[in-house]
Amino acid sequence: MADYSELINKILEIELEMFVNVPSLRPAACQENAGGFKLVRGSSFVTWSGEALDSYLNDLSVAVRKGINLMTIKYARMDNLIPPVNASPLIKKIVEIEERWQSEVREKYPFIVGSRGAGQASGPSNFARYLRAELETYSDETLGHYYGNLRAALERGENLSEKVYGLIYRGLGYASLEEASSALHG
Repeated sequence: MADYSELINKILEIELEMFVNVPSLRPAACQENAGGFKLVRGSSFVTWSGEALDSYLNDLSVAVRKGINLMTIKYARMDNLIPPVNASPLIKKIVEIEERWQSEVREKYPFIVGSRGAGQASGPSNFARYLRAELETYSDETLGHYYGNLRAALERGENLSEKVYGLIYRGLGYASLEEASSALHG
């Protein structure tokens, strides 16, 4: 297994290449912000085990060798343009855990994680739809390691969503989520 930060950097490079090459009528602003992409994605990967990172890097490498853009698949799934690509029962379990964590962060920091607006359609949240679409692109091995990460965090009483948001906002120059929330509110 490669060095932890080296694994994350390799993953980010491959993901960014895939992300900027997702076909669209007009490039999204976020596709032109490599630094923001790496901050957000990298903050999430910091919470992963080395085994999960290694497995996901393998997923990405296999996709590259086959000429498959996993980001294109993820966004096509989000828009229901293609049928599900992975029906692993772990996906539902992971989404349930992460939605609970996301809800806790939204309660605690509503100015950091906005609530669903009154005009939003009922059904799965955008967060759940995005997460499910992403998880479908992972191999069963990666899903197993990722689920293991979440279970371990639950046993420690940690909310990984809060940890990820904390890393993102520290990367943006805030000392804490409390400071960021106050700055965004006031």
